[in-house]
Amino acid sequence: MADNIPVGSTTAGSIAVAAESTVATRMSAPPSFDVADFPVPHGREEEWRFTPLDRLRGLHDGTAAAADGEGVRVDVTAPDAVTVETVGRDDARLGRAGTPVDRVAAQAYSSFEKATVVTVAKEAVLAEPVRIAVHGQGGTSFGHLVVELGAFAEAVVVIDHTGDAVLAANVDYVLGDGAKLTVVSVQDWDDKAVHVAQHNALVGRDASFKSVVVTFGGDVVRIHPRVEYAGTGGEAELFGLYFTDAGQHQEHRLLVTHNVPHCKSNVAYKGALQGDDAHAVWIGDVLIQASAEGTDTYELNRNLVLTDGARVDSVPNLEIETGEIAGAGHASATGRFDDEQLFYLMARGIPEAEARRLVVRGFFAELVQQIGLEDVEQRLIEKIEAELEASV
Repeated sequence: MADNIPVGSTTAGSIAVAAESTVATRMSAPPSFDVADFPVPHGREEEWRFTPLDRLRGLHDGTAAAADGEGVRVDVTAPDAVTVETVGRDDARLGRAGTPVDRVAAQAYSSFEKATVVTVAKEAVLAEPVRIAVHGQGGTSFGHLVVELGAFAEAVVVIDHTGDAVLAANVDYVLGDGAKLTVVSVQDWDDKAVHVAQHNALVGRDASFKSVVVTFGGDVVRIHPRVEYAGTGGEAELFGLYFTDAGQHQEHRLLVTHNVPHCKSNVAYKGALQGDDAHAVWIGDVLIQASAEGTDTYELNRNLVLTDGARVDSVPNLEIETGEIAGAGHASATGRFDDEQLFYLMARGIPEAEARRLVVRGFFAELVQQIGLEDVEQRLIEKIEAELEASV
């Protein structure tokens, strides 16, 4: 269930086979677009037990009002083969990739006024990325974004969150057969921002979906990526990196549902924490349904605690309803700096502060390289350096 756990680390996880397990109950929670179908959470529920509800600014109990500030501005820069539309709530393309699975996601779906739909034409191969800038201008907002690729299209999409906002949103990724989509979602909010979002990916036959979620800023950030498959041969890669500073709460809750045969998924998230009351939560759920024979899946979470006073909760779960799979596994580990690595670098004349930076950069390097965009990669490296410099 877990490997290479450093001394002093914490990990929890489960592999369930029985359909009546507690894991199965959580993974199969009934979704709904109606906020009334979800009771107001009190923090004792499994899906909310790690989240500081008192810091969600009313997103969870219906007291948040969308009219108390300037809201969020969404700007899209895209190549010619891409259509960008602002649509109303009655557009048939909204909600196709997935249904809200908690009260905040349902509140967001019930409350947004306009949605942004980005469509990449069938067989179009984009030479430049689609860049979506989501900038908070104060106040509370509810949003909905759809990114849809036609059959055999290929695209890279960068979603950049900045500024100050209280934002609840749903994001849908719909991949046609044979399509290839890479999405980089960067949460670089100001210190007081609150961001709760459900990301839904529907992966077509022989399609490939790669998600890279990067979280730095904000007071509370809770991201819920979910993947389902619309045909055989689909592949999903979910990568993430987060740097949790003093007082921040960053939570990533993933669910990959293997519902058709012969699909693959790979999950790898890494986080670093520093400062008093820094709290990171990673929940990784993978469900292999009885119909999903030939599934190949693995999930991994690694956390590096840089200072005292920081806390990590890491919970990988795997539920398997068929014995006919290609492979399945998970691992989770949390630990402090490797003293041998620091000693090795310092013995060669590298000052301790610089040695610590090199270790952290090496820890994140594998995931940063998954982005594939030099300007975004360089920005993230600089952000990591700035976070480490602030702690010295």
